[in-house]
Amino acid sequence: MKHLLFVLSVCCLFSCTPNNVKVDNSLEKFFNDNKVAGTFALMDNASGKFTVYNLDRYRDSAYLPASTFKIVNSLIGLQTGIISSDTMVIKWDGIQRSVPEWNKDLTMYEAFRVSAVPYYQEVARRIGKDTMQFWLDSLAYGNKKIGGAIDTFWLNNSLKITPDEQIGLVKRLYFNQLPFHQINQEIVKRAMLFENQPAYRLAYKTGLGFTEKGNQLGWVVGWIEENKHPYFFVLNIETPDKNADLIPIRINMLKGILKQLGFMEGRR
Repeated sequence: MKHLLFVLSVCCLFSCTPNNVKVDNSLEKFFNDNKVAGTFALMDNASGKFTVYNLDRYRDSAYLPASTFKIVNSLIGLQTGIISSDTMVIKWDGIQRSVPEWNKDLTMYEAFRVSAVPYYQEVARRIGKDTMQFWLDSLAYGNKKIGGAIDTFWLNNSLKITPDEQIGLVKRLYFNQLPFHQINQEIVKRAMLFENQPAYRLAYKTGLGFTEKGNQLGWVVGWIEENKHPYFFVLNIETPDKNADLIPIRINMLKGILKQLGFMEGRR
């Protein structure tokens, strides 16, 4: 019954039929092999069909967005003029951090692609709580909660979003349907494009954080385009192992899943 309700709710949101949701348990091996729990979903925009592993987690569980929030933080910054362009530099504060790529002056484009938390914390401080809340409400982004400091709320488990909502966000971004100027949406999409190959284009944003239980949480959300046809995806993984390196694991899992589903090899 729970799965039926899920399917019906998805159908209401994306105008599909129950037959458009396929549970693919063959994808479980990617999670087991990497010793993580989680969910994966892919939406074929042309047909409205979903391929999903772990329905319950996909639809019903919400998590901190971590650095996937840089999509929205960038859009708000650009729309309000806080970020003048993707070449706008915020100077390094001189604090040495564990990610070497963060320890220098960065443009928005560079900061997005190396997922520089300090850059976007400064952007959030400049945006301010009231303006940030206005846009979270306008977007109906997750639970829309700003808890604690303005520069940590997407990292501290106050703001939460479901994997299903993540797909909805990037789908609207792809088609320039978010309430931001088209040029600003194009700037963010350009920053998300990591692979532009003859056979496919792969765009995404990653995220890494810790749940309230202290488990590591990883995200990858975006789209793959083949023959100018988009498919939207979300990968959400979790592990209690503090030593697990989810940074390469999440991308390797994503590409492995996509290849199994027939992408990235010119077969679509």
